[in-house]
Amino acid sequence: MMTLLRRGIALLLSVSLVLVSAPEGFAHQTDQSAVPPPPQAVQQTPEQLQQLVAPIALYPDALVAQILAAATYPAEIVEADRWMQQHTDLKGKKLADEVDKQSWDPSVKALAQFPSVLANMDKNLSWTSSLGDAYVNQQKDVMDAVQVMRGRAQKSGNLKSTPQENVATQGQTITIEPANPDVVYVPQYDPWLVYGAPLGVWPGWYPYPGLYLAGPGIGFGVGFGLGFFGGFGWGWGHWGFDWHNRTVIYNHSTYVSHSRTFVNHNNFGHGFSGVNHAAGFHDGAPSRGSAGRQSGFAGAHSQPGMRSGAFSGFNHGGTTMANSFRGRSSFGGGFHGGGFHGGGGRR
Repeated sequence: MMTLLRRGIALLLSVSLVLVSAPEGFAHQTDQSAVPPPPQAVQQTPEQLQQLVAPIALYPDALVAQILAAATYPAEIVEADRWMQQHTDLKGKKLADEVDKQSWDPSVKALAQFPSVLANMDKNLSWTSSLGDAYVNQQKDVMDAVQVMRGRAQKSGNLKSTPQENVATQGQTITIEPANPDVVYVPQYDPWLVYGAPLGVWPGWYPYPGLYLAGPGIGFGVGFGLGFFGGFGWGWGHWGFDWHNRTVIYNHSTYVSHSRTFVNHNNFGHGFSGVNHAAGFHDGAPSRGSAGRQSGFAGAHSQPGMRSGAFSGFNHGGTTMANSFRGRSSFGGGFHGGGFHGGGGRR
């Protein structure tokens, strides 16, 4: 009798332990199943990327490199453009010295040399954001798109060497360099007509004064002198392309963006979790774009710093909502000087 009683108590205790531990086990399984899978990148087609790069594909190589890198920092693009508008009294060396003091990424600082280009990226902020997202997630495809568009412009007779720039073909690669290394001319053209067969206009595209030229040709305004900016580490001579490997070069090495505005879907789950939350941009603070033997997107060294709430219109895809900030950018203040005041030629 005692043996049966002991066995009964042991069985009762075993059942009780199972019942107590079961909810915890089920809860653990539920928690695991509730974890969402890593987000999948929305890959843009070659045609979409060609439309995306059309406004800049015919710019000099180093300027295209600066634009692609800076597009990963759309919040800083807006900040820098507003800063430039508020400091129109600064010229030459004084401007370069003050730009150097700012906390912007080197690519954004570099665009202070080309205020019209910077302002265009501010006004067309949805396009800028999409370009940055594409550069982060489809870097090689973006570079390929630039070369495709250059080839189309060349076949249409609109891309060739001029007194302002040298156009060279090396195998399947078309390069564009300033004819004078101390003066850079930014071509003026209609990005939807210059490539031969018309392209669809990027939704909401704003043709910025000084960069847009009606008709199918290409023109040039006044060149931008680089003398006062050349002594800084972010200046013109520090940027370029490795077209063979399809990478942007900064200070002789592959450029690595430390922006946290966009998710690098290619490296998701490998230690990077920086995303663009709806509350606003979270760009890295002291650690900026750098050169390194890495490819892709590095956010581990960025420190979150909440930017203006004006950027809450950006979503995870890198585009703005219908209420674009372009209308809030800086209309009424005129467009930046520093070149593009007529003159020049048209080819």
